[in-house]
Amino acid sequence: MTSVALNVPLKMDTKDLQIKTLTVERLIQPLILQVTTLVNCVRDPSKKKKGRSKRASVLLASVEEATNNLIEKGDQIAKDTTYLKMELTEAVQDVRREGETMRVTSKEFTDNPCALAKREGMVDAARGLLAAVTRLLILADILDVVHLLQHLTAVQNSFALLTKVSNEDDLNNAYRTFAQDLTKLDFLTQKRQQLLLLKRLVQRS
Repeated sequence: MTSVALNVPLKMDTKDLQIKTLTVERLIQPLILQVTTLVNCVRDPSKKKKGRSKRASVLLASVEEATNNLIEKGDQIAKDTTYLKMELTEAVQDVRREGETMRVTSKEFTDNPCALAKREGMVDAARGLLAAVTRLLILADILDVVHLLQHLTAVQNSFALLTKVSNEDDLNNAYRTFAQDLTKLDFLTQKRQQLLLLKRLVQRS
């Protein structure tokens, strides 16, 4: 593939991002389910007996594991890229911070599930964690789009080179490069289109 630098202007507020693809929804859905289940595991604390909630403890461990996995993957993405590196690094730090808050408030809640104030504190922490995770995943999704644009630029460059060749050998080499770049772009475009179409189908169902 033709080598192209990532030089795509970012015309958006990275602090105010919304889910646009099914990929992000699928990635965050398990964590949403775990957090929601944890929050709802004691619907009416006033009617429960005092003591530690064993079910909530298990759910808390699942939330911690899912959050740590996302942090690990986010760290790797931020390490491997130069584009959006600062934003991704900050997003990972936000997830780590909100995850720790969630861990502390959830433990306080599971130790005393009858305390309404501790339950409310956990709910607020859950909202903060989900918001941070969503932002991280969307930034990673944006990075995928940028890579798609990188391949598009590669196709444009290899096509431009194809139109400037002056002999048969150069023509064959240029066409081979163009075909490779175009095949890769076609694969990535179809993959992206499938995700967007799936999202539309889900919204209509």
